[in-house]
Amino acid sequence: MKLTFEISIDSVRSALNAQSAGADRVELCASLIEGGITPSIGMIKTVKEKTGLDMYVIIRPRGGDFLYTDEEFEVMRKDIISAKENGADGIVSGALLANGDIDIDKTREMIKLSEPLPFTFHRAFDMCRDPFMALEQLKELKAARILTSGQMPTAEKGANLLAELVKRANDDIVIMPGAGINDNNIEYLIKKTNAREYHFSAKKSYPSKMKYFNKNINMGRTKNKDEYSVMYSDEGIIKTLIDKANSFYTTKRRL
Repeated sequence: MKLTFEISIDSVRSALNAQSAGADRVELCASLIEGGITPSIGMIKTVKEKTGLDMYVIIRPRGGDFLYTDEEFEVMRKDIISAKENGADGIVSGALLANGDIDIDKTREMIKLSEPLPFTFHRAFDMCRDPFMALEQLKELKAARILTSGQMPTAEKGANLLAELVKRANDDIVIMPGAGINDNNIEYLIKKTNAREYHFSAKKSYPSKMKYFNKNINMGRTKNKDEYSVMYSDEGIIKTLIDKANSFYTTKRRL
């Protein structure tokens, strides 16, 4: 059994970097600065055409909470169909009720629409009122995996819950830690959680190639975010993390 590495991306360049670094798949999003929303059809097609990676497409119509109106859910249904038609290898989504429980009806419908592709319930799980009840519900709904930070800001801080979730999942569903994973904590997470899939973005800021800078204009980023820079998943960061994780996991299995 080997480890699996999924890279969260929002650009073609990041997809190519992930492929070169040895990633197993990408979670394709738009606007990672908002936690990821549904990417365009053009982005889905181009990433699929230019990489040989499995591509899981996030279906999230907006940032913010995971309590969706009927109109928003209609968009999500159509986006699942479009993603499948344009090369998605998996669907990533999730919906909650106002009380913090999984929205069973919407989730069941999304899983059904996603078939035969695997369905990942994303970090809406981290906003759930009762993670253990949610785990059992998602197992019953036949979701393929849960992306979670263990209901904490980072997977490292949520490692205790992640370990318990992996234990209770009992190979009926994959628990995939994500959020704040790097080469400084990957060995700890492997040892602590026993998870076999890991999700991270490995982002690095690159300066803009623009020659003219208008510092008076802000296009929507917060004031502490530089409009004249771009974020990509970095090949070197990804490769370093994967190599370190695989080396540790191999040694751990031999002991």
